[in-house]
Amino acid sequence: MGKTFDNASPVLISAGCTYNERMLAIHCLNLWKRYDGKPPVEAVRGLNLSVEVGECFGLLGPNGAGKTTTIEILEGLLTPTSGEVEVLGMRWGAGHDDEIKQRIGISLQETKLSEKLSVLETLRLFRSFYRSGIEPEEAIARVSLEEKARAWVGKLSGGQRQRLAVACALVGDPDLLFLDEPTTGLDPQSRRQLWDIIRGFRTQGRTVLLTTHYMDEAERLCDRVAIVDHGQVIALGSPAELIASLGGENIIEFAVNDQNGHADLEPTALASLPSVRAVRAESGRLSLSVTQPHVALPALLERLQQEGRELAHLTTRHASLEDVFVTLTGRHLRDEESSPS
Repeated sequence: MGKTFDNASPVLISAGCTYNERMLAIHCLNLWKRYDGKPPVEAVRGLNLSVEVGECFGLLGPNGAGKTTTIEILEGLLTPTSGEVEVLGMRWGAGHDDEIKQRIGISLQETKLSEKLSVLETLRLFRSFYRSGIEPEEAIARVSLEEKARAWVGKLSGGQRQRLAVACALVGDPDLLFLDEPTTGLDPQSRRQLWDIIRGFRTQGRTVLLTTHYMDEAERLCDRVAIVDHGQVIALGSPAELIASLGGENIIEFAVNDQNGHADLEPTALASLPSVRAVRAESGRLSLSVTQPHVALPALLERLQQEGRELAHLTTRHASLEDVFVTLTGRHLRDEESSPS
């Protein structure tokens, strides 16, 4: 059980987006993508999305929600069934394809590069694809791979390969950078190195569209995020706005130590406790969204004592983007990692 999100909420999407081509790097209006079959599959269903120039925008969603299809349409890899799509003020298939390709950079979740080329040779190859751009040596410096410039790609670690893939996306000096799960599988140090690269790109006034399975990454990097489910954007706003939409800035999680667990605890009774704004049952525990934990916690403990319950677990923490995602979709984003999107 969680807070109900409705069309009155300022962060929910139920209508078309206002469009100003001088301000937007990406604009989608009533985007649809259907795949023929028995029955046909609607991967994207009337999706509306606008990404402003100069922002880092996060696109989040469980696998099968339409996120990957949407990104591939924006990158020019798929043709939509219907709807409007503009990238940097231009449309795919309208005579601007080469110009769009010259102004975007794409880093896939897993990029296959020739293992018998060096890092510098790889960047020189990718630089040759663009009419203008930055020097390969500068791209190497931006991702801190100077010491590996002469090393074969096949000798790089996973984190180094991922940074090289980002360098390949940067070498054309793009205005818009697509990063698809750029830090999946990386160690914490390599993740933070890539975060610094993204921040450095944005300081130049460029735009980033980022997909990630890490909620902390989206919270730290993104100016705004959109949560996609069932082919539509179901929530949109800054991480702080989305977290505030839960109705409580803090979370109390607890479990009771008895035979029935929390099964016969009445959520409506817990929701009536002071400062509690929402109640959610999950994985053998109950989660309370609260505005004032110092008020809600004593009331909760008193209620459990009155019912003769013994606590098995109790934690308090700040609400996060993960809580928003679970409330909206009923599942954790990282639970979907092993499934195809």
